Amino acid sequence: MTEKYISYKYAFSLVELSIVLVILGLLVGGVLTGRSLIHAAELRAVSTEYTRYFTAVQSFRDKYFALPGDMNNAASFWGAADGSTGNTAGCATTAGTGTQTCNGNGNGVIENAASSSNEAFRFWQQLANVGLISGNYVGITQGTTNSSATATNSPASKLANGYWYSSNLPTQSANGNFFDGTYGNYLALGGLVTNQWPYVSLFIPEELWNIDTKLDDGKPATGKIVAAAVSLSLAFCTNASGTNAQISANMAADYNLTVTVERCILFARNLY
Repeated sequence: MTEKYISYKYAFSLVELSIVLVILGLLVGGVLTGRSLIHAAELRAVSTEYTRYFTAVQSFRDKYFALPGDMNNAASFWGAADGSTGNTAGCATTAGTGTQTCNGNGNGVIENAASSSNEAFRFWQQLANVGLISGNYVGITQGTTNSSATATNSPASKLANGYWYSSNLPTQSANGNFFDGTYGNYLALGGLVTNQWPYVSLFIPEELWNIDTKLDDGKPATGKIVAAAVSLSLAFCTNASGTNAQISANMAADYNLTVTVERCILFARNLY
């Protein structure tokens, strides 16, 4: 008698497939939750960074009677980057070694380029020289314009792609990217742009509203902390009109909390 062999093919049961799908769902959910928690931590760090830099500038001014970068006798303390007295035009384009820096013009304005310095970037260098902030900064522009910010001359934020920048902005009027008002010496946080200051939008309106509410008045057009939208109109970040001539009529604007993509830059104006 010939024996017949029957082969059986085994497959996952519905119960086993369900278990696999549940595990995959938990893994995906865990990854998404992890990313959300990381981003939330980055946003909380922004408030800490802002306070740290503001306090550092106040401490520097209390000790040296000048603003970092604008200080007209900085080379007397830390040496001149170009080996001179720190007052030459060549000093503005020389990184120097160690703590070597350049003198500002002492006019109380953090300028992109004074005649013998590059104040917006000597600003960070001199704060680091005295240990008020961490890091090492070259103190000069890193591109084809006076405001070219990179990781070598500006402090990075814990918020991904975010970099801090300090300079001076004149009074704004009917500008679709800024609300009307005086800005003076400001501290801004945006994303890097080649050969420019960091003006890529970093914040969803709700995120900047949250920071603004914790540190200021929660309004994008008033107070110290305001919204800007340099690469886009303010209409994308707030409920203000997008046309330049009407921005001045929107000083009571609110953040546009229905927008769920990055459309805002943080600006802390008239800060020091």
